[in-house]
Formats: sequence, C-alpha cells, structure tokens
Amino acid sequence: MSSSTPEPEPKAVQYKPSPSGIAIITLNRAKQRNAVDPRTAHKLYDTFLQYEADATQKVCVFHGANGTFCAGADLVAVSKSAFEDKPHFGPVEGRNIAPMGPSRMQISKPVICAVSGYAVAGGLELSLLADIRVVEEDAVFGVFCRRFGVPLIDGGTVRLQAIVGLGRAMDMILTGRPVGAQEALQMGLANRVVPKGKAVEEAMKIAEQLLNFPQLCMNRDRQSTYHAAYEAKSLEDALKYEFKHGEEVVGKESLEGAKRFADGAGRGGKL
Repeated sequence: MSSSTPEPEPKAVQYKPSPSGIAIITLNRAKQRNAVDPRTAHKLYDTFLQYEADATQKVCVFHGANGTFCAGADLVAVSKSAFEDKPHFGPVEGRNIAPMGPSRMQISKPVICAVSGYAVAGGLELSLLADIRVVEEDAVFGVFCRRFGVPLIDGGTVRLQAIVGLGRAMDMILTGRPVGAQEALQMGLANRVVPKGKAVEEAMKIAEQLLNFPQLCMNRDRQSTYHAAYEAKSLEDALKYEFKHGEEVVGKESLEGAKRFADGAGRGGKL
C-alpha cells in the first residue's frame, strides 16, 4: 500500500494465517454490512496479495463478519467523491486494484468463500473470486446495484456467466432480483448450502481436505481449468495448455501416488 493511501478503519479487513496452512480473510464493517469503501478496497487487495506471497498458506477461507458477506460498494462513501478521483476506478491494466479491491485478480491459490446474509452488487462480484462458495440457507445473492445505475465493473459480467451460464447470468444482471441459497445451488452459483451460522465451519472442512492432496497436481489442474474458461483461444489451445502444465506433475507427484495406490491406498474411491 502506498504512503498516500489512507489507512482503513481498524480491523475492517483481518488476515489470519495458520500453522496448518489455511488463511482466513475477514471483512468486518458491521455498521455498513461489510460494504467496501476505497480504503477497505485497498486493504482487501493488499491482503489477498499477502496470502498469495505467503508460501506457508495453501488455502484461503474468505468471509464477512457479523452475519453478512458483503453488501457491495459503500455508496455513501462513493457519493462523497467522484468516481474518477479514485485511482482504482481507472482502466484495467494487469492486476491493478479495482473498486472492490482484488476483484480483477485471478488468485493463484485456492479460495473458498463462506457466504452468509447478503452477497449483493459488488459483494456478489467479490464472491465470484472464489473457487467454491459455501452458502448459508438464508443467504441472498443479487445485482442490487441495478436500482442505482451502478454498473458491474468488478468482474460480474465476466465471471458470473462463466459460472452459471449466459442465460442465468442475464436474468440476474438485467433484473437485479434476489437469488436465494437453494436457487443459487441449482444454478451452480452456490456449491454447498449449510444451516445458518455454519458456512465458515464447512468452508474450513473443505480447506482441510484440500490440504491433504498433492499440492502441485491440484493447483496445476486448477490453473488449467481457469485457462480453459477464460483464456483459451480454442479447444486445441486448452488441451495443449492442460498437457504442458500437467506433464511436470507426473514425475513429481503422480508416480509416487501410483505407488501408494498399488500398496492399497485410496481403494474404493476413499479420500
């Protein structure tokens, strides 16, 4: 963070690494329902960079405190200054900071979002950063910014259709209607639905499971999947990328894994 960037309010963004390798990132602006103002956007961006740079942390659980994931951009703060006065409202250049902070990034390691309460407008866009979304039964997604003429400039038009398909994305984007947890599960926006108050607990269980897998193989498969979804120019390009990035894994992890299987590990699909 540059010296000219104002410091965010205390504990607006919390980063908690762990000895096990699961980092927790928490949005904590209770009075604003975790809406993100420019200072918080900077801190959230820097926090995800911190997670990426920390080789001891393998998986991140990202959530909002106080029963809400994120209510979007803090429109009260935005209304006090013009959009163009904020550097992170500028054009997309590489991984530069976005209005919601890290939303232009493709995070290099797994991220699991634990969604409670509202994940709307920019909050919906932040949730789309995750590989997996664990959603509480009363959670609500939605492009609520439709009502106020605020566009999706944090990846919503790009990521949402890749996750749920063009038709469902258009329904959400054009109407701005609320989407509950069960409908989100049906359309693939939610990966798991859990009782109220249990999203972080379930996300941690999934994170612990990911820690137990050979990490190079898992992350190369993850990388190839995102390349196919967003960057590949053709089927052949996607297949070439997949093979190139998987080839190294065979010598480093696959042969050892095959030996473990031959010795009886993992039979019957046991994880």
